[in-house]
Amino acid sequence: MTRHVLTPISTASPIRTGLRWLPTFVGFPLGGLLAELVVGRVDGPFAAVVGGALTGAVLGTAQWLGLRRRGVDQRWIAATALGLAAGLGGGAALVEYRTGLGALAAQGAVSGMAVGIAQAALLRRRLGRLAAVWPPASAAMWALGWTITTAVGVDVEAQYTVFGSTGALAVTVLSAVLPVVLGRRPGGDGRARR
Repeated sequence: MTRHVLTPISTASPIRTGLRWLPTFVGFPLGGLLAELVVGRVDGPFAAVVGGALTGAVLGTAQWLGLRRRGVDQRWIAATALGLAAGLGGGAALVEYRTGLGALAAQGAVSGMAVGIAQAALLRRRLGRLAAVWPPASAAMWALGWTITTAVGVDVEAQYTVFGSTGALAVTVLSAVLPVVLGRRPGGDGRARR
């Protein structure tokens, strides 16, 4: 007979957990800056895929640092990098590398969906069917990130890999639901299940 012992659910308040998530914000501008230095403008497939991978790796690292106490392992970094490489590659091509508000919102939705799918594959073990909510939520958040960035007047014509700091802050605040939900699940305090 198999004996299952569940670890206690985290006692950290949702507000405290959300505040601990906020520093992951830096992954967006740092990842975008690295991609800009390495590949430049997202004006073709190579720049979109490689720039997406670089941005995703930096963002994934920042997010993993914020989630590792919630039982998320380092595969999060690779999942985020692969997701953004595929998403930006497909999304930028879909909108033909245009930078209007509608084009960037669509590109963001495709990028966010791809990142969300890659990350949900890792979340499924912890969240079960609830992980299926993450890809469409990510798509909506990334579309919003580009919408906010464009609306505040950032020079989006420079064809960046990711939205600016205003959009990144909004996405980070909204995505703080993830560590909160993970903290409410068994094993969400970073202790291994037995």
